[in-house]
Amino acid sequence: MSDMLVPLYRLPKENEPSTDFSIRRALAPEKSIILTWVKDHFGQGWSDECDVAFSNAPVTCYIAIQDEKLIGFACYDATMKNFFGPTGVKEDARGLGAGKALLLRCFHSMKEAGYGYGIIGGAGPVEFYEHTLGAIAIPNSKPGIYAGMLRSTPTSANS
Repeated sequence: MSDMLVPLYRLPKENEPSTDFSIRRALAPEKSIILTWVKDHFGQGWSDECDVAFSNAPVTCYIAIQDEKLIGFACYDATMKNFFGPTGVKEDARGLGAGKALLLRCFHSMKEAGYGYGIIGGAGPVEFYEHTLGAIAIPNSKPGIYAGMLRSTPTSANS
């Protein structure tokens, strides 16, 4: 998957607040709750990236909450400056618009922080990003920043 470039100077407006969920910046005292949730739903790697977002000031992680429960998250400036991600919405909460709301909130925050462009590393749903943000694929960006990254392997008694 290639990286994608997003021009922040022509972002669509954020949607009206939803009655189904709310979006807000994560708070430091919620860090362990959020990181555990991200690990349980999306894996250790995304939890590690999300952890970095909590070291930024302000925190660069947003969360979606429904009925006082976490249903989604999105980060930026985690693995690299100016990069969006990771992001995810709990499977049974997909289709409510929380993913799009988190995406837009993060990119508007990046614009407010002074960035002119944002980058989506190893973009998954390309058509969604093209349609929602006007994102374009960055030529020659595959495999991107994750090339050569260490991956966990099964432990061995002989290691």
